[in-house]
Amino acid sequence: MSEFTAQNSGAISFREKLAGSQAFSQLFRDGMALVEETAAYLDGPGRRESKALPRSGALTYATESMRLTTRLMQLASWLLLHRAVKEGEMSLSQVNQEKTKVKLSPTFSADEETLALLPDTLADLIRRSLVLADQVRRLDATIHAPADAPQNTNNPVEHQLGLLKAAFEGR
Repeated sequence: MSEFTAQNSGAISFREKLAGSQAFSQLFRDGMALVEETAAYLDGPGRRESKALPRSGALTYATESMRLTTRLMQLASWLLLHRAVKEGEMSLSQVNQEKTKVKLSPTFSADEETLALLPDTLADLIRRSLVLADQVRRLDATIHAPADAPQNTNNPVEHQLGLLKAAFEGR
């Protein structure tokens, strides 16, 4: 059943509901908590730890912390846009237009050898941000899939369960 058909038949739009689901709420809380934790670390202990690194380590720290901050700001933007759907402040179609400004494409990530040069806390924050980015990309692909994407018309409930599983796999 396409989103258009669901809206016209009085059925609930799966995509709208997914953006307002409990699973999205948890992802939102986790994502925003990671943003806050990262900011606190980079402004406090991370700043001190970076000064203790050798020159090459300090350069790696600066590069990776900038990538981390950029990644988290993009993810926070996406999460805030979709929270606006949940709160009824924006429609999914409005968010679909706005989200083009948010880059969710796979980002460059440091390999384990590079992460080993960094303080443990920063390396952990980077790894966790990459997991969050994967979860958001899967959810985005589910919510914003083209309405004419192939679907299991024999059992729409089974199809929606499959979409949910794909969106939140690995959580």
